[in-house]
Amino acid sequence: MVLVGVHVSIAGGVDRAVDRAMERGCDVFQIFSRNPRGWASRELSSEETGRFAVKMEKSGLSLAVDHMPYLPNLASPKDDVYAKSLQALAEELKRCHALGIPYLVTHLGSHLGSGWEAGLGRIGGAIEDVFSQTEDGEVVLLLENTAGGVNSMGSSFEDMGAIIERLESKRLGVCLDTCHLFAAGYELRTEEGVQETLETFDREVGLDLLKLIHLNDSAGGLGSRLDRHAHIGLGEIGESGMRAILADRYLKGLPMILETPIDSVRDDVGNLRKVRSLCRQQGLEK
Repeated sequence: MVLVGVHVSIAGGVDRAVDRAMERGCDVFQIFSRNPRGWASRELSSEETGRFAVKMEKSGLSLAVDHMPYLPNLASPKDDVYAKSLQALAEELKRCHALGIPYLVTHLGSHLGSGWEAGLGRIGGAIEDVFSQTEDGEVVLLLENTAGGVNSMGSSFEDMGAIIERLESKRLGVCLDTCHLFAAGYELRTEEGVQETLETFDREVGLDLLKLIHLNDSAGGLGSRLDRHAHIGLGEIGESGMRAILADRYLKGLPMILETPIDSVRDDVGNLRKVRSLCRQQGLEK
């Protein structure tokens, strides 16, 4: 059974995300627990977290995932940005704990020209520092791969493996974004390509650390380094690639979140239906 869902809004209260996920027919869903485009966050009240917990328990939904906001940069050489990024990460881990959300997804950021080694040191130091501030280990921080833009960290499995090896923490895992993978040069259009990609991931990182998939088609070609998501089956990965991903023995048991466009072609519900149609074709439906 493939567990699939989308990113939903918390407008009107974080508990409203549960309602929206159910309305769209999700099995799982992802949120920003606060404004993703700002540094400031409003503290969650016990009433809010209580409503969220009650709705989750009654919903039948399998999983809620939180995503870090856009501004933090754990690899930044700028001390002011770095300090605010650490604070934002620590706060977000605490918010996840209060909401009972087990996974927090984060991008690794950009070294802004300071170099890969410097960026790696900043990321490792940030996570070590934040983990020491947030002793509760129930929330797992998932490192998300990137498409490989200039100065970005985390586009290669070697990047991710180096960070995880340095930290050696049970509080770390990985979220793989299929669009980012493909744009970074990892083949996903065939069963053989998916298998080879995952074998490489297992060598460099470890399949036991893979906890979540961001299931997105890619508007850019293989190795384009273009971070532009496309509708399921309508991008460069295509239907055959999506079938290969959905049917893979390592991936099909993982929760999958769609971050696909909403436009005149399809909305979230349309892309969910497409994924489930592809699953039915392969006997993977619920």
